[in-house]
Amino acid sequence: MSINPWGDRRRRRIGLLGGSFNPAHEGHLHVARVVRRALRLDEVWLMVSPGNPLKPRAGMAPFAQRLESARRIADGRRIIASDIEARLGTRYSIATLAALRRRFPRSRFVFVIGADNLVQLPRWQGWTRLAARNPLAVLPRPGWTRRALAGKAAHRMARHRRRPPALLSGALLSGAGPAHAPWSFVPATEHAASATAIRAAMRAA
Repeated sequence: MSINPWGDRRRRRIGLLGGSFNPAHEGHLHVARVVRRALRLDEVWLMVSPGNPLKPRAGMAPFAQRLESARRIADGRRIIASDIEARLGTRYSIATLAALRRRFPRSRFVFVIGADNLVQLPRWQGWTRLAARNPLAVLPRPGWTRRALAGKAAHRMARHRRRPPALLSGALLSGAGPAHAPWSFVPATEHAASATAIRAAMRAA
């Protein structure tokens, strides 16, 4: 199944797992499966970035190759690999999320990141607005989890933290709810797979 870049008006609960997917691996699939179950999502979209502004171009595989690697781990029904960010022409996550909310007005989106990205979140363009407008689900990553929960972003958003089942609740997202979107740390077994390690192994082969 492909995602219509023009949008639709279906009611769905959708997790957005963005990244370079250089390449996609079992760790990405683990995160997608865990967050789908924990938050009772209808779908998780693996949004392959055409170019991460915070990552060097050196060593970055072509977009088509990275998208194909994401399609290999997706099932095309509940976990869907997508080139929608390239189709939207957006470069930064805050712009991508704003475009998706306009095009899919009846869907509820939650932005899914690993603990490593929670540490790096203050480096993202418009990160405070992104966190204020979009529910965030944070998954553990080996070597990053404690640092993330003690970091700047977690401290700044501390009073908006909620338990995973409440992250997409109607009360929190209605007009009568808080001005700031909630975020949650989703407990899960840490998965050791790493795109960096995979690339190193491929070079050594």
